[in-house]
Amino acid sequence: MHILVLNQSEVQRLLPMDECVDVMADALRTLMAGDAALPLRTIIRLPDGVSAFGSMPAYLGDPPALGLKVITVFPKNEGTALDSHQGTVLLFDATQGRLLAIMDASSITAIRTAAVSGVATRLLARPDATRLAILGSGVQAWTHLEAMRVARPIDRVTVWSRTTAHAIRLARRARERWDLDVRVVEHAADAVADADIVCTTTASREPVLQGAWLPAGVHVNAVGASLASARELDTEAVRRARLFVDRRESALNEAGDFLIPKREGAIGDDHILGELGELLLGRVEGRRDATEITLFKSLGLAIEDVAAARHVHAKAAAEGVGTSVELGGERE
Repeated sequence: MHILVLNQSEVQRLLPMDECVDVMADALRTLMAGDAALPLRTIIRLPDGVSAFGSMPAYLGDPPALGLKVITVFPKNEGTALDSHQGTVLLFDATQGRLLAIMDASSITAIRTAAVSGVATRLLARPDATRLAILGSGVQAWTHLEAMRVARPIDRVTVWSRTTAHAIRLARRARERWDLDVRVVEHAADAVADADIVCTTTASREPVLQGAWLPAGVHVNAVGASLASARELDTEAVRRARLFVDRRESALNEAGDFLIPKREGAIGDDHILGELGELLLGRVEGRRDATEITLFKSLGLAIEDVAAARHVHAKAAAEGVGTSVELGGERE
């Protein structure tokens, strides 16, 4: 049995952001329609207290796809030659169980995470939103800049990072690629002061964004924290916002940005107004006026990885991209 192996650069080329935003929207609709199987991820915490090893399986029924992402998360890699998220996505045939492809998970994770924020921004940000603030300067900061440009006509970007040199490097790269007006600030409050869209993409376990800073009408994508004990937003930021998530079950078990304010008694489960899939299907109401603050809390779902892998594999097979290797699996 031959399988296709796709490396990081191949996945990046086959999964452009504009296509991935549409693929993610379709996957979230399928999930909400009930045509998917998605258990909570299994995570092993490592002795250093911040690193993790995760396993994320999923099934999508339209069109059929079966897969598993196995990934390590090492936040201390930020600023080094290694990505903080590394691993692989295994894509299987959903009819016979045959392994179809092995592909780089770092690139899929980076692109699909930002693409889902792009879906949320299309659904929740004001139509006239053009000013973007990014808190963070790593891989997700870059892909979120790309995704926000797909979702809205961004013409000004403000970047804040705990490591100013990294923020300067991100700003320079964005100017060179898109000729954007990008500035770096020393304080996170200055970054969000007049923003229309804010993306928090840090590895922080404590709030980097305070609700008191948020201007009326802003939309926030909270991305960096994925543990029940970690958050990027303070309680007031969550309390002030109309909150939407990728999946309720995940948020109720894993989202520190929601769970910590809940434990403090500031909000209840009903503060989660809906999932992105419900918004896409018109089952819940999103932004109601231009002054509301909207918030998307992202955790990342295995169906997103499987949908992205299915899209990449189809294009790779059609274009003859990747390396075919013999692995086994056939009856002797």
